[in-house]
Amino acid sequence: MNYKAPGQCPICGDELKITSLGCSTCKTKLEGHFTGCKFCRLPDEQLEFIEVFIKCRGNIKDVEKELGISYPTVRNRLEGVIQALGYSIDKTGDYTEERKNSQITSEKRQLILNALENGELSPQEAAQQLRKLGK
Repeated sequence: MNYKAPGQCPICGDELKITSLGCSTCKTKLEGHFTGCKFCRLPDEQLEFIEVFIKCRGNIKDVEKELGISYPTVRNRLEGVIQALGYSIDKTGDYTEERKNSQITSEKRQLILNALENGELSPQEAAQQLRKLGK
């Protein structure tokens, strides 16, 4: 039986990282730090909403009928999904992907330090990569 991997830590609520993958056919195993897809991190309620939204081809009136909720509730749920996927509305009203540069940089820095600690990088290589991150 396959279970859906949780997207958030049940203790602190932070994003969980995938650290191993395995093939059920040939038994190949991969270990490392992998990120799941954006949709994998969404709670079941939002995934169900997305499924209905797609099934209704984005027609909000049809989503209203299918879920038995009002137009403002459909809009609010849609906004919630959009934000959960990492998008926000810019000043022109368009959606733009929110890049958390500090978080991305922090994660990359941690990967470099882990590689240094594991002997995968020399101190010089690690310093060079860290300098590139600072630019």
